[in-house]
Amino acid sequence: MKKKWLALLLGTSLALTACGGNDDNNADKEPAENNETTTAGAGDAAKIYENKCSSCHAVNLEGGVGPNITEVGSRLSKDEIEEIILKGQGGMPKGIILGDEASKVAEWLSEHK
Repeated sequence: MKKKWLALLLGTSLALTACGGNDDNNADKEPAENNETTTAGAGDAAKIYENKCSSCHAVNLEGGVGPNITEVGSRLSKDEIEEIILKGQGGMPKGIILGDEASKVAEWLSEHK
């Protein structure tokens, strides 16, 4: 029984670590002078995905810790995908991507059918 609990604890810890979290250490830093995001070259959806999502969903969208999303656009609309990105779902925490970046990634993912 102890081995099962240890495996569950280690697996959960690994999943939470891989998906990351909100790092508030940058809260005291000045925003970029041109008001563009510093994430992934100012808004390229594929780059944002690669930087923020691929650790769980894999670079090729086939999943790993997170589910396979290669054809997510055939199941969910852009708005539904954006809501999941913003609010989280299952083991995916909320707020990994926010604002315009979330909208761009949701639109990009909705095209994967």
